[in-house]
Amino acid sequence: MKILYICHRFPFPPKRGGKIRPFNMIRHFSTQGHKVTVCSLSRSPAEAKEGEGIRNHCEHFEIASVSNSIQVIRMVARLPVVTPSSMGFFYSPDLQQRIDNLLSTEQFDLIFVHCSSVAQYVENVRGIPKILDFGDMDSQKWLEYANYKPFPLSLGYRLEGKKMEAAEKRLAKKFDMCTATTRAEWETLNSYRTALKTDWFPNGVDAEYFKPDGEGYDPDTLSFIGRMDYYPNQECMFDFCRNTLPLIQARRPQAKLLIVGADPSPAVKKLEELPGVTVTGSVPDVRPFILRSAAMVAPLNIARGTQNKILEAMAMGVPVVTSPAGAGGVDAENEAHFLVGDSPNTYADACLRIMSTPDERSRLSVSGRERMLTHHDWQASMRRLETIVEHVLAG
Repeated sequence: MKILYICHRFPFPPKRGGKIRPFNMIRHFSTQGHKVTVCSLSRSPAEAKEGEGIRNHCEHFEIASVSNSIQVIRMVARLPVVTPSSMGFFYSPDLQQRIDNLLSTEQFDLIFVHCSSVAQYVENVRGIPKILDFGDMDSQKWLEYANYKPFPLSLGYRLEGKKMEAAEKRLAKKFDMCTATTRAEWETLNSYRTALKTDWFPNGVDAEYFKPDGEGYDPDTLSFIGRMDYYPNQECMFDFCRNTLPLIQARRPQAKLLIVGADPSPAVKKLEELPGVTVTGSVPDVRPFILRSAAMVAPLNIARGTQNKILEAMAMGVPVVTSPAGAGGVDAENEAHFLVGDSPNTYADACLRIMSTPDERSRLSVSGRERMLTHHDWQASMRRLETIVEHVLAG
């Protein structure tokens, strides 16, 4: 089968959330003998160069290079119109032409799109089965941002959320199947009542790469892992450092927090001025930082879909303390596999419970990894995807 695969970020190397899911789909399709053509964007020469590594996992690829400054102009230009600014940010005339040329010269059996912001490239294509994997319902993320941004930015995010929701409803009608990452996201998609058919399949985790190493850990150290140019990560760390960490340090004065992730903003770097806080910036490998921690915290106030950072920590046998929003994208149970808090006091109590009780840490370490092996395995997820594809082709 020949598959045209379109995604919003070039899916190689799979180092961040927006790349991990599409990469694993592309790799799976290719290992099953399908001929996959990948089309996406790069935002720098370095990203384009790195992206060429996808050639080992597909038949052909097209990288359209864009400039962030030009994309921002395209985004702003859509503020006064009904088209979401997000779609302007991910639109490239060059990529559109490449996709059009491929469709006019080759016969594809399936078009697969990951992320609603790039569905625009093929929304009007007819005669080829099409699947739109929303992943997360982006509209709901923008609407959530509006609750945390100051006026008048909050109005802008609310407007974008409403425009994106309307676009999602419109796009859902134009694809043979629409999918999501979690049951919660799928329920949101179904609530639109516009998609012809819907389903969902979870994100997995590479449990061979993310695994325990048998070394010790520092019972005074907590870690947070995530890109620090991403607003939900920034916001939760500002909140945690301001309201929760002092409660932990009042009862455990030597407690430390490692904030590990690329491109921290000046405001994030300033958190290092707080006692016990280290902001590392980009690191070659996040695993040692997580593995040496008593627990990985993910107290996210804004979260849609699956947080890969939670899956990876649990796969490494490191207990996770997260929020209801963070827990919603993980197929695991509070108390059994990780701990969920909903306030500074409950976060602090959960962290201290793990930091102070080796047996409790060990219990969560074992049960968390076992849950990842049974419920967030990429092979199992890809078998669900195969069933979805077969259903679309049969229809």
